[in-house]
Amino acid sequence: MKNHFGIITIGILVLSAGGVGADESAKSAKSAKPAQAVPFEQAGVIATWEKYKDVLTFGKKQTLALVDDGCDLSKPEWASDRNSDYPKVLVTYDAVDGDNDPKHEGRGYHGTTIGIPSSVNHNGLLGVAFNNQLAVIRSLECCHCKTTDSKTLAKALAWVAKNHQKYKITTVNLAPVDDLAHNQPVPTEIDSQLTKLRQLGIWVSAPTGNHNFTKGISWPSSQPNCFAIGAVKPGSDTVYLDRHAKVDLVVPAAATSSSNAILCGSAMILREAIEVSGFHWKEVDPNLPVAMMTIFQQTGVKVQDPATKLEFKRLDLLAAVDFVFKASKTSRSTR
Repeated sequence: MKNHFGIITIGILVLSAGGVGADESAKSAKSAKPAQAVPFEQAGVIATWEKYKDVLTFGKKQTLALVDDGCDLSKPEWASDRNSDYPKVLVTYDAVDGDNDPKHEGRGYHGTTIGIPSSVNHNGLLGVAFNNQLAVIRSLECCHCKTTDSKTLAKALAWVAKNHQKYKITTVNLAPVDDLAHNQPVPTEIDSQLTKLRQLGIWVSAPTGNHNFTKGISWPSSQPNCFAIGAVKPGSDTVYLDRHAKVDLVVPAAATSSSNAILCGSAMILREAIEVSGFHWKEVDPNLPVAMMTIFQQTGVKVQDPATKLEFKRLDLLAAVDFVFKASKTSRSTR
């Protein structure tokens, strides 16, 4: 809700780091600040927090892999609880240097902030899946990349496939963009790894880019088995930034990297809702990430783009979560 100053505040149950479920003890229901207030409200994130605060854990026991250009782990959002029983940053890896130090090198900068919309839980500031954990993976020098970076990106994705069970990685934010307008896939080393991750049931999505292209989107979002995430302007359903028929979903945000980050957090919440509710997702699609995207699309808000004459679906997380709980209840009552 909005207070008298127009600032969005929410009263949600913030789970303690040591809890294991929505019904576990928590410190208190208190006001918290969404990492991106207007986009979160528009996408149904805040309403989902409110409605399901006693049912869902919002990312607990799930790890999001941030495949980007590294991270400054000294920042308080990522460093403050690293020695706790439930650290925000669970594991790190540098696919470029082959070690476990993901610090920025050269032109790198982006990976320090890209986890904020999806995952932050610090000083009352909350990302979408604020109780998740992170696997921070440096996969290239800079998020503004070239397809020649595919070799180290493929190594990063292969590391996720190898270690997803150990670290409970369910979701990958594939953050780089090559800032070009691709209207067809560009075959590279990452394609086989994307196929493997899709087969493993791991969500992988990438931002489309921020140049207002209407005839193509950035690599790697252009690739098969990678969901391409575009944007609408926060506070409206005006489609903008890079879009094309390949786009799977649009999300309110000031940049498509934020769109994708918000959706990655939302995918973790939807995955938990499916598990908690007992929803028969295979009736939607035999592959879990595809079933989840189908639910997001079917429950999303229709938005029209005059520039491309295309219709897209805009994320409505509450509608997606409501759908799986309602469908599961209906299925049980008809047995």
